Amino acid sequence: MNQYLAITSRGLENLLAEELEQFGASSVKAVNAGVRFKADEKTLYKCCLWSRTASRFILVLSEFTVRDDMDLYLGATAINWPEYFSEKKRIAVDFNGTNREIRNSQYGALKVKDAIVDRFIKADRERPSIDREQPDLRIHMRLSREDGLLGIDMVGSGLHQRGYRTEAGAAPLRETNAAALVMKSGWTPEKPLLDPMCGSGTLLIEAAMIAAQVAPGLKRKRWGFESLKSFNREEWMEVHAEVTFLSKKGPAKCETRFFGFDNDRRVLETAKANANRAGVGSLIQFEEADASTLQNPEGFGEGHIICNPPYGERLGTTPGLIALYTQLGVQLKTQFKGSVASIYSGSNELLSCIRMRAESTYKLRNGALDCEMKTYQITARGEVTVSPEGVVSQPDVAPEFSNRLRKNLKKLEKWAKQQGVQCYRLYDSDLPDYNVAIDRYNDSIVIQEYAPPKTIPEETARRRLMDTVRATIAITGVNANNVILKTREKQKGTNQYQKLGEAKRFIEVTEYNVTLEVNLQDYLDTGLFLDHRYTRKMLGEKAQGKDFLNLFAYTGTATVHAAVGGAKSTTTVDMSKTYLAWAERNMKLNGKVGRQHQYIHADCLKWLESEQNQYDLIFIDPPTFSNSKRMEDNFDVQRDHIKLMSDLKRLLRQGGEIVFSNNKRNFKMDLEALSELGLSAQNITHRSIPLDFERNKQIHNCWIITHKEG
Repeated sequence: MNQYLAITSRGLENLLAEELEQFGASSVKAVNAGVRFKADEKTLYKCCLWSRTASRFILVLSEFTVRDDMDLYLGATAINWPEYFSEKKRIAVDFNGTNREIRNSQYGALKVKDAIVDRFIKADRERPSIDREQPDLRIHMRLSREDGLLGIDMVGSGLHQRGYRTEAGAAPLRETNAAALVMKSGWTPEKPLLDPMCGSGTLLIEAAMIAAQVAPGLKRKRWGFESLKSFNREEWMEVHAEVTFLSKKGPAKCETRFFGFDNDRRVLETAKANANRAGVGSLIQFEEADASTLQNPEGFGEGHIICNPPYGERLGTTPGLIALYTQLGVQLKTQFKGSVASIYSGSNELLSCIRMRAESTYKLRNGALDCEMKTYQITARGEVTVSPEGVVSQPDVAPEFSNRLRKNLKKLEKWAKQQGVQCYRLYDSDLPDYNVAIDRYNDSIVIQEYAPPKTIPEETARRRLMDTVRATIAITGVNANNVILKTREKQKGTNQYQKLGEAKRFIEVTEYNVTLEVNLQDYLDTGLFLDHRYTRKMLGEKAQGKDFLNLFAYTGTATVHAAVGGAKSTTTVDMSKTYLAWAERNMKLNGKVGRQHQYIHADCLKWLESEQNQYDLIFIDPPTFSNSKRMEDNFDVQRDHIKLMSDLKRLLRQGGEIVFSNNKRNFKMDLEALSELGLSAQNITHRSIPLDFERNKQIHNCWIITHKEG
């Protein structure tokens, strides 16, 4: 009887221990990410062929204390390696773990390799060759603090490589983990099994192999133990023949029905090919279908559902995933009442969108991600109502928020249509527990989450955000793929224009009689400040026959309104080439091209000091504060607005107007200093804030400044 270590994923230790006991192993004991046991060679061969959850089996040769590299070398040298394998065998050393002295696994592997080679040389043998790519034997060293375990890998490549999967979907689930999920789901072969998002079919294939008693290790071509001197070929052939016989007759006798659905035809073809290679293709019915509209197939009845829906890490995918999980819950409750569903995901918040109470939870990491499988007994629980027309409805998510959003939508949708605008704010932190801004851009929605206070637990804030997205999709009816979620904090200076991506996803929207280009995903802001809508409209009405100047122009939306309003000329100044190019595209969208429209790339403050031309209408919306590296000095709108006005006065023709806006809360115009400059100011803030921003009277302030009369 030899001592072995079976290696597995953390969380599968007890499951693997149960397996090994069934195969005849003795002294079975679960340890961290593995199971210790004893077995003779015949039992080991059975374990290798039949285990569904082990990734490797290690023949333990020695366990010793490793304080430093000398301990490691001596411990490895103490093993009589020529007793186990010939010098003609190619080897590789796998080293796992570090400690205070051995901080690099590659260095540890090198010391073990040196010890093995030296032991062969001392025995007057040739040194075995090292082959990392295709070794005959892999030497396994595991180090945990000062505890070292050294042995020989009896398998070779990981046991999750069953040999049936040559292609996988976008997010493949390791076969050993898939088998574990099936085994822990509570499903038994007496019940049909269905995967509504089967991808490359791994969950169903592993389940079908269990039901048909097909050994997962049968298709492996090479085993590490075949290169050992102790390899008993006759016993191996006997075990292999027995397992082959059982595995081949199993599918013909299996009466369990398996159903796999996916909306990707290409990946379904991969799933079919994988199932055929695994020997269970005849047991699984694969069909193209979308999980959001899935019907209960004939022959399934009250069976068991298992799936591993996507749970992407990127924030931008969240609205679509929320809609997916929400609709999955609806389909389960309307089509599969009385069935059991086991859903595996890396997001507990997404699982909550299913809106069912889990009977059990099983935690199992998927690579580096913490994931869990929740198993539900499906009942409608009065949550789902189906009208005679077949329309499915559920109670509101976050009722207080839902009611407010529905009320806002009813008021603003009609107003926006009358105004002739496609972009407006639907909700702006109306309720303290739902601290978001929701903006509509025609057929798209942007949800901006303001950073929650530190007093709010992260889990609570995340759950509220998920509820916000779910309710917004349900109430607005906007396609979930057109809902963009952004997290934002208070911005300073040009940080508000922070780039988020490079996809260049632009759409066109209309505002009054103007067409503008917006980007809802690549930047923190979209290219259109909605609260300045009335100000832009006013500029268009004032611009007829005038020379117009737009400073800190951003994407030039004010310039477009002025040009469409009949401005004789426009000058657009900004420090960003990206936004100037955007401004020029906005102008071209409205047919405004020609030499009379100038775009100047410059630091606005420096440009103002040297500019000599005069203008009839000037719009300036500077940042509250800026310390951009491209500006020589920092800028504070409260401190520096009089200096700004002094420079602007020189450019303003008699009878002309400056429209000055900024978003500094509690901004105070220095009227006395302004008067000394020969300018007068009229506060038009109350007229410049549109209906959709009326709750936030300090979203911006706006002034009209002119030369003093007389």
